[in-house]
Amino acid sequence: VQLQASGGGLVRHGGSLRLSCSASGFMFSINTLAWYRQAPGKQREWVAAITSGGSTNYTDSLKGRFTISRDNVKRTLYLQMNSLKPEDTAVYYCNLRLYRDYWGKGTLVTVSS
Repeated sequence: VQLQASGGGLVRHGGSLRLSCSASGFMFSINTLAWYRQAPGKQREWVAAITSGGSTNYTDSLKGRFTISRDNVKRTLYLQMNSLKPEDTAVYYCNLRLYRDYWGKGTLVTVSS
């Protein structure tokens, strides 16, 4: 299993970013995938998940600002982040839970105030 997140960077307060996570080594289309994030000095936290059928779920504090989606043909997971705030600064990771947790190399998002 390989997961590679990309798309992070420096953005101003109120800006937007779209993260991507390319995946290989497993049956992408039938698995639930998720995004997590880890802010400096804090524990990793769950952000959002999407099932094989496209059902989505979000941590309450991010509903309405973040959107998770997937492209099964491209084997890519996305996270559209809007109205970004400095507290969204974190390393963002994509996750597959298949008998165990698989983590990709994260991508850093920095939101300036």
